[in-house]
Amino acid sequence: MSKGREGPAAGGGAAAVLLRYLREQNRPYSAQDAFGNLQREHGLGKAAVVKALEQLAQQGRVREKAYGKQKIYFADQEQLPAASDAELRGLDGEIGTLSTKVQALQQSCRQMEAELKDLNSSMTTPEMAREVEELRKDCASYTDKLERIKSATNHVTPEEKEKVCSEQKLYCKEWRRRKRMATELLEAILEGYPKSKKQFFEEVGIETDEDHNITLPADL
Repeated sequence: MSKGREGPAAGGGAAAVLLRYLREQNRPYSAQDAFGNLQREHGLGKAAVVKALEQLAQQGRVREKAYGKQKIYFADQEQLPAASDAELRGLDGEIGTLSTKVQALQQSCRQMEAELKDLNSSMTTPEMAREVEELRKDCASYTDKLERIKSATNHVTPEEKEKVCSEQKLYCKEWRRRKRMATELLEAILEGYPKSKKQFFEEVGIETDEDHNITLPADL
């Protein structure tokens, strides 16, 4: 009874498929990548791919490079036909065209990202409806409050307001005058006092505005 094969491209067939694929693509592949790209179309098993790539590398038909525990394989550039000047110019033209397309796509992506950001930061229609409803409620509440204020009978007249402001100015002025006198008197006493200012205040029982977090109003 004959042994089973890994697929229609097993053995030498696998090597031929992989060699042709690496030359056509002309870019590096790991054994896993090559297996994933070819196994459906050619029925290659992973073991056959690994073995064929190693054989091709040993024969010098492809190049092998190790990156840590992983190996990559790529076509030997010296075995590929050299491109003519016309082909090189054609490739340069293709590169220029593709570069232009890439730049246009990048610009388009940036514009779409900006639009997406604006849309994400904007309110949805239901959210806007709720916000409008809340604003309407606030307006109704403020309107009602304003009407109550207008209809009140205990408004302060301009004359009463002026009287209160004048009295406040007078009292603040007197407050400053007395505080200044007290400060000057205490400083004179402290010049001959053997202890600190804090100890003197404690012994005499003096409390300052600062002790009670009181600030003298600014000049009115």
